[in-house]
Amino acid sequence: MSQPYPPPPPQGRPPLPTAARYSAQPYPQTSPRAYRPVTANPAPAPAPAALVPVGFAPAPRRRAQHGAGTVVALVLLGVLVLVALAVIAFQIGIAALPGAAVLALVPLAGVMAAVLWVDRWEREPWQALAVAFGWGASVSVLVALVLNTGAMVAMVGAGSDETTANVLGAAVVAPIVEESIKAAGVLLIFLVWRRSFDGLVDGLVYAATVAAGFAFVENILYFGSTMAMTAGSADGGQAVLTIFMMRAVMSPFAHVLFTACTGLALGFAAQSRSRLAWLWTLPLGLLVGMALHGLWNGSAMMGDGTGFLVLYVALQLPLFLGAVGLVFWLRRREAAVVRDRLAEYATAGWFAPAEVTMLASLGERRRARAWAGHRGPWAKHAMRDFQVAATRLAYQRQRVRIRHPDPLTSAEEASLLQDVAAARHAVQRSLAGQEAVSRGLG
Repeated sequence: MSQPYPPPPPQGRPPLPTAARYSAQPYPQTSPRAYRPVTANPAPAPAPAALVPVGFAPAPRRRAQHGAGTVVALVLLGVLVLVALAVIAFQIGIAALPGAAVLALVPLAGVMAAVLWVDRWEREPWQALAVAFGWGASVSVLVALVLNTGAMVAMVGAGSDETTANVLGAAVVAPIVEESIKAAGVLLIFLVWRRSFDGLVDGLVYAATVAAGFAFVENILYFGSTMAMTAGSADGGQAVLTIFMMRAVMSPFAHVLFTACTGLALGFAAQSRSRLAWLWTLPLGLLVGMALHGLWNGSAMMGDGTGFLVLYVALQLPLFLGAVGLVFWLRRREAAVVRDRLAEYATAGWFAPAEVTMLASLGERRRARAWAGHRGPWAKHAMRDFQVAATRLAYQRQRVRIRHPDPLTSAEEASLLQDVAAARHAVQRSLAGQEAVSRGLG
């Protein structure tokens, strides 16, 4: 059962600032003047009895803090990243490390740009993203190096020839080891930052960040190994270009695609009413990720590379395009959540309809910020705060719809409503100040 919406404060309590409305006229192509404040305040619709008491003064909403545990985790992961790079440098030679690292930054930049693009509606805490990246670039790499190498040694020691050991190691051992340890990082984020892990998009973002960290260090290993082995040879540059094209151009999102299966599985669990749903969704997502990883590595071991190219075109490329389509669908779904939940708040009198229209579109948000920016940097900053607060409110309401409401979710909703009111007031105050200056100059 959904939690009822708290009505606007009654008479006798400090009223909320007047809701700013924006004109519905078509937006001009060359000027962001479409958003014109209207002083009229729409009469609030009758609201149902509120679960949040009218006189309730909520405690400040819990926000992402720089807690001691987070600081310790980030420092430890930073040290482990340096250890992983030192191990890689020992394997490829210190001379090859700088060049390999520069080449590895190219696909990393593309992947992280895509992650930030996906995460535009409700930004995840930077601390959680930093832990996710650090886990992928350190713990995942170090565990994979130890277990993959140990498995190879064990297979050769058990009587397998080196070719068989290489094939089994790439197609079976590496997918199991690497996807398991990357999944452990995504699960860590899911359990520790549970209130910031809301659904499929969040699962995709965190999984992609873990995978990006892992792929970055792994690319340094592959690029550096190729540089070291071909140093001084006539075709050394061609060999480096070939491996760069294979990993940075043809497959920069390979690890993201594999680990995304785990992230989506945990994102599905986050939307479930059961807090233990991840116990069965995680293994399913992990198995799919392992299978895709094994198929990818196994195809790379087939013959002279023809099999890999055939499988790449016939299977891997369609899978990637399907994943891109899924991302676009998820972004539209995020917009629908913001629109639907804020429309319900508008019915209760908290938002003007034109505000909902603006807040439910990234393009309209940009126009609103541009319009505010013409009135000064403070107005633009205040408009951005208003958009962020309203988005957080919409997703908080979505969490309430999925899970049973409790006193904490009620307090968070009340606090977020205060954030929205304060941000709207800051917008109006900035605009009023700018208009006063304009009148004075006139």
